[in-house]
Amino acid sequence: MGPTRPLHAVFLRHPAPLRSNLVWQCSRSYHSYEHEAPPPFTPTEDAILSAALAHVPTHGFTNTALTQGARDAGYLDVSTNLFPAGAFSIVKYHLVTQRLALARHASSLQSQSDITTKIRKLALHRLHANEPIVHHWQEALALLSTARHLPTSLRELALLSDELLFLAGSTTVTSAWYTNRAALAAIYASAELFMTQDKSKGFTETEKFLKRRLEEGEKIRGGLDMVGKWVGMQAGGLVDGLRSKGVWI
Repeated sequence: MGPTRPLHAVFLRHPAPLRSNLVWQCSRSYHSYEHEAPPPFTPTEDAILSAALAHVPTHGFTNTALTQGARDAGYLDVSTNLFPAGAFSIVKYHLVTQRLALARHASSLQSQSDITTKIRKLALHRLHANEPIVHHWQEALALLSTARHLPTSLRELALLSDELLFLAGSTTVTSAWYTNRAALAAIYASAELFMTQDKSKGFTETEKFLKRRLEEGEKIRGGLDMVGKWVGMQAGGLVDGLRSKGVWI
C-alpha cells in the first residue's frame, strides 16, 4: 500500500472535467426535506461529543478532549470506545451539527437577496462557527485529509455545499447545479483554510476572501469544463496551503 494521500491530493489526480464530480461519489444526489432524516448521533454520543467539543479550545482535537468530554457527560473513560475514529469523531460532530444549524440561520435572511448573496451569508455564518476552535482547525484539516477519513470528509463537504445551495434557493436539479456544488465546495474549503491564517479583527479578511472567490466562480460557471478547471485550480491552492502546514501531499 502506498503512502497516505489527503482528499485534496486525490481530488487533483483526476482529469479536470471529472474533478467537479469526484466529491459527490460519496454523497446523495439531491437535497430533500421530503423525508425526515434520523438523528445523526445517539443521545449518548451527542452528550459525550458536545462536551468534548467544549474542551477543544484547550486540548485541541485529541483523545484527551474526548476523554474529558466523556467525564463531563457523566460516563466512564471506557465509554470513549464508542468512537473507534477517536478524535476525528469530534471533528465530524462539529461538521455535522454546524451544517444542520444552518437551516435555523437561513430563515433570517432577507427574501429579496439573490442566491449568490444568500450563499455568501450562509457560508460566512458557517465559517464563523469555527471561531472558538479556529486555532486548532489545522489539526482538524490534518485528520480530514487522511486516507482513513477521506470518504467521510468528502461526504461532509458535499453535504455542506448541498445545504448551502438548497437553503439559498437553488433547488432545480440540472447539470449546472451539480457543477455549482463542486465549485462551491472548493470555495468553502479554501476559505476555511484561509481563515486559519487570518489575524484580522472579526475575520474580515476571510469575508473578503470568500466574496472574491464567489465572484470569480460566478464569472466562469457557464460550462462543465471551465468549472472543472477552476475547481482544480482552487484545489491546487488548498494543496499548497496544506503543504505549508507540514501535511504530506
